[in-house]
Amino acid sequence: MSTSDEDYVYDEATGEWMPASEFAAKQDAADSADVLEVRDAVGNILTDGDQVTLIKDLTVKGAGQTLKQGTVIKSIRLTGDDQEIDCKYPGIKGLVLRAEFVRKR
Repeated sequence: MSTSDEDYVYDEATGEWMPASEFAAKQDAADSADVLEVRDAVGNILTDGDQVTLIKDLTVKGAGQTLKQGTVIKSIRLTGDDQEIDCKYPGIKGLVLRAEFVRKR
């Protein structure tokens, strides 16, 4: 297929018309750049299902409980925020921790 036969697509971000294949490649590159990296206190990348250890005592608001340094939290989930992780801990529902207070095990 020659360039003259190719479909053109309007790119709203740049305000230009470009070949559909170029536009698709640009979109793929942008999608891969949007991958969220959540890092713990020492810079390790966290993923869903990881186990983490608390690096300091944390008072849990609404639970009347303090999680001590060294407490292991199993099977974390990423929330879509680069600094928050969703966790389960016995006796505490809906626990969300800041990534800066945990270290990957």
